[in-house]
Amino acid sequence: MKKALIAALALTIATAGCGRIRDSKINPFNWFGKDRVEQSQTLAPRGGYPTKVGKAHQQPVAQVSSLTVEKIPSGAIITAMGLPPTQGFWDTDLVPLNDGKPDETGTLTYMFMVAPPPADSAAARRVMTPQSREVSAAAFLSNYKLEGVRKIVVESAGNARSVRR
Repeated sequence: MKKALIAALALTIATAGCGRIRDSKINPFNWFGKDRVEQSQTLAPRGGYPTKVGKAHQQPVAQVSSLTVEKIPSGAIITAMGLPPTQGFWDTDLVPLNDGKPDETGTLTYMFMVAPPPADSAAARRVMTPQSREVSAAAFLSNYKLEGVRKIVVESAGNARSVRR
């Protein structure tokens, strides 16, 4: 009876400590926090505008609505949702700025690019609901590329969203 009581007491004490692991940096689900809106002083990126971002027919999406980073064994998957002004936008990309390297503060920045619909199409004029216009883009980062990254930012024409480690 004493052995069972001691085992039950030890198990109770051991599981009581698990609540702290849930909120700690040891838990891989906590490596990147929730996304937040970034307030920028100017729409120009740090260091000025690059000569060309994305493909020739692409432009920055009007607004980034959400940003998530999922940790996987070989790295992380960055997923952003964007809101263009009308229906029909396609060919989305998260284009890394600064050659895909973090800056001196550990910030890795992406530009959310989309291709507009053909100007003569009916989709170019439809607005509809935000949910029906929403587009998504994703990028993979290996563990090697994640070294030194403390913050991931996805920029658009109107706003930016970020997540921190």
